[in-house]
Amino acid sequence: MARLTFTLQAFDRLCCAGLNVTQKILAYKALILSLTFFVYCSYHINRKPTSVVKNVLNQNCTGLTPPENISVEENPNWCDWEPFDTDDSAALLGFVDSSFLFAYAFGIFVSGTIAERMDLRVFLGIGMILSGLFNVMFGLGYTFGIHQLWYFLLAQVLSGLAQSTGWPGVVAAVGNWYGKSSRGFIFGVWNSHVSIGNILGTLIAAAFVDSHWSMSFIVPGIIIAIIGIVVLFIMVPEPAMLGLPDPNDDDGESSLSSSSSTISYIGKEKEAQIEKVPEKEEPAVEGKAISIIGALRIPGVVEFSLCLFFAKLVSYTFLYWLPNYIKYSTTFSPSESANLSTLFDVGGIIGGILAGLLKDVTGRPATTCVGMLLVAVPTLFVYYAFAYVSFGLNVVLLIVLGVLVNGPYSLITTAVSADLGTHESLKGNAKALATVAAIIDGTGSIGAAVGPLLAGTISEIDWGYVFYMLMASDVLALLLLLRLVVRETQAFLQNRRIKHHSPI
Repeated sequence: MARLTFTLQAFDRLCCAGLNVTQKILAYKALILSLTFFVYCSYHINRKPTSVVKNVLNQNCTGLTPPENISVEENPNWCDWEPFDTDDSAALLGFVDSSFLFAYAFGIFVSGTIAERMDLRVFLGIGMILSGLFNVMFGLGYTFGIHQLWYFLLAQVLSGLAQSTGWPGVVAAVGNWYGKSSRGFIFGVWNSHVSIGNILGTLIAAAFVDSHWSMSFIVPGIIIAIIGIVVLFIMVPEPAMLGLPDPNDDDGESSLSSSSSTISYIGKEKEAQIEKVPEKEEPAVEGKAISIIGALRIPGVVEFSLCLFFAKLVSYTFLYWLPNYIKYSTTFSPSESANLSTLFDVGGIIGGILAGLLKDVTGRPATTCVGMLLVAVPTLFVYYAFAYVSFGLNVVLLIVLGVLVNGPYSLITTAVSADLGTHESLKGNAKALATVAAIIDGTGSIGAAVGPLLAGTISEIDWGYVFYMLMASDVLALLLLLRLVVRETQAFLQNRRIKHHSPI
């Protein structure tokens, strides 16, 4: 640990020598934002291979040329990878997906509390190296001809636990450097790492899927391990590590200059709070790391957590099954289906930025989420019913779906999590960011585990039922936020009355 600290100090002298305090803070803000972008991008690069490779683990062997020593009549599934060469292969593949996601959901609740209590560099760096190792482990199943289901399940469970280090760590690090005034836009742009990671992960996996699918896992595993080593040596997760003042102490000035107002979820339900700058900002109190029960008491945490359960269910069903559905509903090859599915993530980039901007402009995160979810429901039906009509329509609908499905998911897991993790009810306690982020994303991750598992089973009956499940999930997600929407609307109207009657 001492050597890592020495390395960090040497890096500080190398990159920031001669800068004053303000310039140094700006430099490290840029560094932490860009570094954590690549960090979480690499996490998602490592999540995508299974969605691409499942198209060759079990596929339609009709029309393919078998080796001379294989009889198609005796083994019609000769091109599939055992144990995924059975009639219930879709359910098995769904089980493999969910083994990762349930492990991730369990791990992230624990990771949030650990992240608040240790050096985030070490926490993230080790987590990334282990994530790469377990991803490689899955790919080696092909290299060494392993056909036991337990091996692939074990690799996914270990990978899920290791990947759970990512989100609490990066949200806490960015939240430590950036204040609330423009979190929606900043996090909206920053959270494009999810979609970009999905796109890159898909393209990398698709490059090897038709020839040697082990490399679809090994290459992403090497990428995340290398970035993890970089994190160990140059990441600065909080200003205090270099003796710098907390940039969050300047939030009051930025909010005054932008004449913004925020809505408080604490206190009287019908009371609007117009943000004002106190004469003297109190510095954040370090305090004790908050407990899970304490975090659940923060107004808004429960509602947004439950909403994310259903919103992430929809997003991750697309994440893990979209290439498979495109292949099922078109005549595209596994690699072509995977490449087309990246358009959903292109829409996700736009959706995250758009949701963040709307949140910053309106100050109404719940209303922003509900509006996008409301439009997403009929769009899901339109995609299922008409996307097959033409390639162009498929492209447009995939992008629009990405905007509407991933916009609320992105906003809740980033700006909303960071705002609630620094909520005024904490009275300056700065040690809640990772725990709140873990609770919200952990609850969402349970939904993310349930969605692909159900999709694998239901798709064997009819893909239409999968889309009905997704539409119902979005409806439930928006219903869970209605109470907060009512509060936001009441506060907005009261703010208008206050401004209207204020003396000029």
